[in-house]
Amino acid sequence: MIHDIQAVIVDLDGTMIDTLGDFEVALNRMLADFSLPSVDRAFIEATVGKGSEHLIRTTLDYVQEQLISGTDTAQAAMKSVAYKSAWESYQSHYLACNGQASEVYAGVKDGLQALQARGLKMACLTNKPLAFAKPLLEAKGLYVFFSHVFGGDSFEKKKPDPLPLLKTCEALGSQPLRTLMIGDSSNDAQAAHAAKCPVVLMTYGYNHGQDIRATSALAHLSSLQDIANLLH
Repeated sequence: MIHDIQAVIVDLDGTMIDTLGDFEVALNRMLADFSLPSVDRAFIEATVGKGSEHLIRTTLDYVQEQLISGTDTAQAAMKSVAYKSAWESYQSHYLACNGQASEVYAGVKDGLQALQARGLKMACLTNKPLAFAKPLLEAKGLYVFFSHVFGGDSFEKKKPDPLPLLKTCEALGSQPLRTLMIGDSSNDAQAAHAAKCPVVLMTYGYNHGQDIRATSALAHLSSLQDIANLLH
């Protein structure tokens, strides 16, 4: 049981919404803009979670390595893409497809309603850019649950640094020790541990290809609706 919780911070991608489809569409449209080969969902699932900048840079590096291994270095160099150009392309495509190929996980709305019914203040904290996060939450009917929404560009640092959690606690007016973090990855857990926030992890999300149950947490849940059973 988790006692004396004042507020809750909830991650977005892989915790509330399965957004792999959106990432797949936006990334591959970006790559097509530069006549680069596409990436598959397995690569994306292992790469998301550390912010769009990391996702784009990692994707470009991966595609370049694939080109070099399949052709001569000179030809691969001709397909080198500047990060700024890739980011602008990705941002345009993601905004256009945001939410169209994603789904709210089963049990999420029930879980959020249970937390809301207990009078707990809630914030969404994601490494996704804020310009992507807010419209997605609105499109999926989840925005109404949160008094604050913060993205990967809202603070000077991103998760797994504890700063975003500490700043979110300030906005909620809650003590870190009494603010529950709900996430799906080691990034969320590392940030929560450093900020002294209790953390619960969802087992169905994206954890860089690793089993999240190996990461220390108060609980590992297969559905967010089970969160009510943990709160005293």
